[in-house]
Amino acid sequence: MGIPLEIAIASRNPGKIREIKQICADWPVRWVVADEDDREWPEVDETGQTYLDNALLKAREVSRALAMPCVADDSGIEVDALDGRPGPRSARFAGNEATDEENLLLLIESIRADGVLRTARYVCVAATAWPDGREIHAEARCEGTLITQRRGSEGFGYDPVFVPLEGDGRTMAEMSPAEKDAISHRGRAFRALRDALER
Repeated sequence: MGIPLEIAIASRNPGKIREIKQICADWPVRWVVADEDDREWPEVDETGQTYLDNALLKAREVSRALAMPCVADDSGIEVDALDGRPGPRSARFAGNEATDEENLLLLIESIRADGVLRTARYVCVAATAWPDGREIHAEARCEGTLITQRRGSEGFGYDPVFVPLEGDGRTMAEMSPAEKDAISHRGRAFRALRDALER
């Protein structure tokens, strides 16, 4: 299949775009993002029930609108004490217009009680879609535990309270971008997506 020479990123989230570009810095690609492109990009509602549904919805719509290959991902945090929630609704945990801060505060409140099981995982599905209908995707996860006092200023979303099991006790927000990308759900998913593209 091969890696396309030019790929659009179907996201308007600055943190996510920054991470994708960092993770995929060695891809032989020119990245196209909405803020740097004059064309009209579609607003895609994440109405899917799964990460894959949402990743493909975004990749398909932007690929068709721009007539070029497009990558998208959908990711979230699954908290065992919350029966796997917020999952694919992680960006809207505190409501459809919620900010990262509001979502984070609600998660902390939800697990604050003594004895609450604080195991959790980040999950990411990365997908590529082409205007001719071809599609490919990869899924990855990062297991960890949650804390109720935020630590660190890197990353975004739930990173200040997520401590990956493979780390050294720091939260994702206390790690450098390179350290985080090496073990994160998004880093793993996009590396697996590249492998799939190169097959």
